Amino acid sequence: MSELSEFEEMYLKRIFEAHTEEPGEIVRTTRLAEMMGVSPASTTEMIQRLSSREYITYIPYKGSRLTSEGFKHASRIKRREELLKILLSDIIRFEGDVDSVACKIEHSIDEDLEASIDRMLGYPERNKDGNMIPTVDRSLTITTKNTLLPVSALPENTPASIELIYSSGVAIKTLEKIGVKVGSELIKKSGKIYCDNAEISISRELSFKLIVRVEQG
Repeated sequence: MSELSEFEEMYLKRIFEAHTEEPGEIVRTTRLAEMMGVSPASTTEMIQRLSSREYITYIPYKGSRLTSEGFKHASRIKRREELLKILLSDIIRFEGDVDSVACKIEHSIDEDLEASIDRMLGYPERNKDGNMIPTVDRSLTITTKNTLLPVSALPENTPASIELIYSSGVAIKTLEKIGVKVGSELIKKSGKIYCDNAEISISRELSFKLIVRVEQG
């Protein structure tokens, strides 16, 4: 299939969101038009176009639902949006309209960049609102020896050592008070983090800024 335009992807994503709210239900054309902020006539035209490309199943006078191919594509776009929101708010500390910017960028990143962002964020399971992030066709990379990655992405029961602390002097001093410094050994067990065999508690933000080197493959 040929590539979808940004507007076509938005339609698929909105249908996906409607399916998430009411699984198995047909998404009525009027509702989809409202979600897209366009007229029902324009929505019907787009639905027919996407149906001809087998991304959705169109039921005249009722509405539409995603095909398996449409569901995979829509979930991928939705996942990119959620990952970008976390990246913008937690890592970059962007103070503008996070939702709007993420929505614009989600259509421009490819699978490789998505996988890199996902890995850096530690493959989060839930978005900022606590809802599940779509996992269809998600690329999970197996961590090998000597890999550098943030603590947020450190797999369970994988020994690592702190290589870099990417933060301010104040944060570094705070970490040093609890025994966290360059060269310290870390391991994650049952969701808890241990530094030199002592359990520690660090913020979500700091977990992205502690860069560790995996010690076993």
